[in-house]
Amino acid sequence: MAEIATIARPYAEALFKAAGTQAAALSTEVGALAAVAADEQLRQFADNPKTSSEQVFAVVQGVVQQPLSAAAQNFLRTVLDNGRLSALPEIAAQFHALVNAQSGVSDALIESAFPIEASQLPDVVATLEKRFARKLNARVDVRPELIGGIRVVVGDEVLDASVKARLDHMKVALTA
Repeated sequence: MAEIATIARPYAEALFKAAGTQAAALSTEVGALAAVAADEQLRQFADNPKTSSEQVFAVVQGVVQQPLSAAAQNFLRTVLDNGRLSALPEIAAQFHALVNAQSGVSDALIESAFPIEASQLPDVVATLEKRFARKLNARVDVRPELIGGIRVVVGDEVLDASVKARLDHMKVALTA
């Protein structure tokens, strides 16, 4: 079976081209569809040979908390008709990456040993934007195992300024 990213790429690119200037607005709807499609029970329901794609469409549309635009409905029907519901989360991730690339923004995951206060977050993000030389959409996760400091992941770049990483480097240096 083909890798899920390979399956998802043509769908994400086609949706991005079809959306045109409305891609950013469509991104939230596609994200909501992906969240619903990630549910294991829904995928089992969709994989049942007695279930039609119209039935799955009705269930998904009923579960999504927001009304879907015509473009999102057409996209969902296409995905369901081709039996690619399981690829929808990856399609959404690739579509989101295309939208970010168009707007010059990158997603950043900030892992911190302790919660970052709301008043401090803009300063941290501004510093990271200078470091990575681009605008960032930051998401913060608390990871106590880091002991102290932060670890930032932007695309395939990682900035690890955590105490755990420093201890690991010291361990390697001392055992070498």
